[in-house]
Amino acid sequence: MTSKVAVIAGVGSGLGASLARVFSGQGFKLVLAARNVAKLDALATETGADVISTDVSDPASVENLFHAVDGIGPLSLAIFNAAGRVRGGIADLDPEEVKKALLVGAYGGFLFGQQAARRLQATGAGSILFTGATASVKGFANSAGFAMPKFGLRGLAQSMARELAPKNIHVAHFVIDGGIASSDPVRSPESTPPDRWLSPDAIAEAYLAIHQQHRSAWTWEIELRPWVENF
Repeated sequence: MTSKVAVIAGVGSGLGASLARVFSGQGFKLVLAARNVAKLDALATETGADVISTDVSDPASVENLFHAVDGIGPLSLAIFNAAGRVRGGIADLDPEEVKKALLVGAYGGFLFGQQAARRLQATGAGSILFTGATASVKGFANSAGFAMPKFGLRGLAQSMARELAPKNIHVAHFVIDGGIASSDPVRSPESTPPDRWLSPDAIAEAYLAIHQQHRSAWTWEIELRPWVENF
């Protein structure tokens, strides 16, 4: 049984993969969750992670994910990186698609955070980290279907931080205020101006730093943006 177990929900080729690599490098045994786990084969091999197919909007699926974590060892870190998004004008949005976005981005965060909190309260230590976005604090035009789940996730994180900090559980919310670099040529790290896109590896290092903070100086929320990003 390892003493450093982390679960990450919402893992793909971007930030989720960078988080897996950074925490694997720190000696964590990882459990990675995604709807489509076939895409994680190479990452699982690279990081030695267990991979669990998970629908974060389904209570039974999230519970199954954490049962898998229990089989490895005591949880010390939980990262919710899943998101629900639908774009469009308010008069044109499909109500069912908006509902799905809310279930994944906000309700899913609640289900994930609840399962993590139960385990960390039992051990008396650990971190729960939530990935937010510019939409967590700004509701842009034609973005109601993204702002709603992100606002909800931020409220969840703030409430959990206030409740769980006195129990030695660190809850933090990350406002990723800008686009993240990817293999898409449009979001290439070499695009102009320099550092227009946030490096997913650099973001992951910030998650590690927050997890490692001394409890006398905890951060509940941090904003990350490129130096060329307006705010």
